[in-house]
Formats: sequence, structure tokens, C-alpha cells
Amino acid sequence: MESRLVLDASAQDLLFRRARTADRFTGEPVDDEAIRAVYDLVRYGPTAFNQQPLRILLLRSPESRRRLAVHLSRSNREKARRAPLTALLAVDNEFHRRLPELFPQFPGAADLYAGNSALRERSALLNGALQAAYFIIGIRAAGLSAGPMSGFDEDGVNREFFPTGDLSALFVVNIGRPETSGERPRGPRLSHSEVCSTL
Repeated sequence: MESRLVLDASAQDLLFRRARTADRFTGEPVDDEAIRAVYDLVRYGPTAFNQQPLRILLLRSPESRRRLAVHLSRSNREKARRAPLTALLAVDNEFHRRLPELFPQFPGAADLYAGNSALRERSALLNGALQAAYFIIGIRAAGLSAGPMSGFDEDGVNREFFPTGDLSALFVVNIGRPETSGERPRGPRLSHSEVCSTL
């Protein structure tokens, strides 16, 4: 069957088919230039009203790693300790303050969110999660692997790293070149017919 995808097969493999969530990494460092290249690519992913609520805190120093580790689940502490780089992904709960600059086509967008904190937080979470997914794809595009983790004390992380309350932790991503020896088989994926329907 002829492929309907424009992306060539090797790029499809790099981004999806052969890409894996990594728990273990080689010791090769991940430099700031690699993360800059990733972000400069994925920042073009769409968000509602061009909100762009995602914020990324790169934890490189041993001290920052220790501060995070106390809030991670026991099974995630060692993963973060061994990763060349750990990124703490968060959302800006006050993203609406930038909307006049980021989405000038709709001057009332900021007002829509300013008076409704529940709507604002839900929108930040949804659009931040979208951006986080783009970020993971970007990491793969750089030939690296991502190990996203949600097992952490959210309140503790927010108090530790975002005490003003403007930002809220979304999840943690370990980044590096994967150690593939002893890798478990890929888990099954649902088929098109199990997921997609047409009305």
C-alpha cells in the first residue's frame, strides 16, 4: 500500500516507530545547544490563542537534582539521578498576560481568561500538555530519547521550584541517549479500528 505520509520512512522511525521511552541512558551529556535546537523547532506547534503556556526548567546541577529527588516517587529517583539531563516541565498559570502580544488578532482574549481562574488553569494544562508532547517529539528529532515521569509530589515540587504560584509542575522528563541493552519489548498499541470512528 502506498504511504500517504510525506515524511520519509527513516524520519517516521526516528520520531515514532523505533523511538522508545527511556529509563536508562548512556553517560553522554546533553548540551544547552541541543535543547535550544529542540525548542526552536517545536515552538511552532499550535496552542489555543497562541497561548504557549509551557515553561521548561533544566535541572543540571547536583543540588537542583537533590531538590527534585525528594519529591519523586522512589522508583523515579534513580532514573532522574542517572539521566544526563532532567527537565521540569511546568505551565504558566498567568499566560493570559502575554496574549495581547502573542495573539493581537483577538484583543479580548486576555480578558476572557483574566476573570476566570478555573478556565485559565484548565487551558494552561491542556495547551501545556500539547506543548510537552511536541517537546518530546523534538527530543526524538534530535536523536535523543525522553523519559517522561508523572510520579512526583506535585505540591512539593511547586513549593520547591515555583513558590510564587505563577507556574505549576506538569511532569518531569529525563533526556539523553538511551542505553538499549536489556530493553523490554515495546508494549502493544491500539489499532486504527480500535481508536478511530466516523460519523
